[in-house]
Amino acid sequence: MSLGIIGPGGMGRNHIGNLNKRKDVEITFVCDPDANHQVNAAKLVESGTGIKPKQVGDLREILEVKSVDAVFIATPDHWHAPAAILAAEAGKHVYVEKPCSHNVREGRLMIEAARRNKRVMQVGTQSRSTKHVMKAMELLHNGAIGHVLVSKAWNSQKRSSIGKAKPSAPPAHLDFETWLGPAPKVPYQPNMLHGIWRWWRAFGTGDMGNDGVHDLDIARWGLGVTTHPSRIAALGGKYFFDDDQQFPDTQNVLFEYAPSAEDGRPRQLIFEQRIWAPYFEQGYENGNAFYGTNGFMLLGKHGGWKLIGARNKLREQMSGSPDLRAHHDDFFRCIREGGTPNADIEIGHLSSSLCHLGNIATRIGRVLEFDPKHEQIVGDGEANAMLSREYRKHWGRPGGA
Repeated sequence: MSLGIIGPGGMGRNHIGNLNKRKDVEITFVCDPDANHQVNAAKLVESGTGIKPKQVGDLREILEVKSVDAVFIATPDHWHAPAAILAAEAGKHVYVEKPCSHNVREGRLMIEAARRNKRVMQVGTQSRSTKHVMKAMELLHNGAIGHVLVSKAWNSQKRSSIGKAKPSAPPAHLDFETWLGPAPKVPYQPNMLHGIWRWWRAFGTGDMGNDGVHDLDIARWGLGVTTHPSRIAALGGKYFFDDDQQFPDTQNVLFEYAPSAEDGRPRQLIFEQRIWAPYFEQGYENGNAFYGTNGFMLLGKHGGWKLIGARNKLREQMSGSPDLRAHHDDFFRCIREGGTPNADIEIGHLSSSLCHLGNIATRIGRVLEFDPKHEQIVGDGEANAMLSREYRKHWGRPGGA
């Protein structure tokens, strides 16, 4: 199976390291607007497989090659949806990093592109293929702690300041115009990339969309909800960092789900973020808690889980860590045999949308009423406009956006 790696920087290099060990795939292209990333990625592939891939800076060069079966997209967030949609339209299967989209509207367009072209589209929330998390979800869904009415996800860790900088000329090895893609044109500044783009609204989704999405996805999974929330409330802001980043370092977000058809009860999902507090919450740096009518569960994607029953008695536990290899296995199995991947784009869209809605509610400072069916914020035009974005005229602009 022939693969193209689009965005072989941080997480992209992790994918390459795992893919190099496989006998059923071959990385034939690496693509990045940063020439240094191209060179380093090609060397990594060659050192692991003995085969040097072709280096390109424009993803269209990969999509035009019919022999390429699938692409891995590990770009900045603002390129996830445009690249995935273009790839699906070109007949490629897609593994796209989390959050799958930069805004709610893009996620819906990705689902439509995958279904229209009958392509597998897997989102990089690898906990969906991790044994200890899957076992925990099985227990929760089978009533191990009764009806799960509330779940919680927390993101507690110490991030670094990105400092303050002024616009300057981009380095010679970076094609900044291509890096921007369909996002609004802004001047380059040194604390904008690489990696730092996630703190800028034009390109990233903050740490709620960076690390938080993993635990939000698990929280939604364990809660057993398969739609969007109907109400969102949030408070937060920059309480700690004095720098250029544009997203909150502190957030508390509440999501309320409409009563389920099964038992007529609403559900609540809680998200807490403190990216200046490197302290483990209930044993886990980033983790989840599930509160049921007959017990509760604590879970860490790194570490494992504990199921607690009456009188705080430990009933069962299991250890484990995220399994990227298993997530790759699931993706390739679906390509070969058919079926829906563990983190199908529709699943990724629902979880990524929690990040987008939470960030909107935090920024707006008002309770949002959301229509899950039509994916619209009701009665608040300012907030509703944030469900999509303004694109500049560019070949990567998603159709229908």
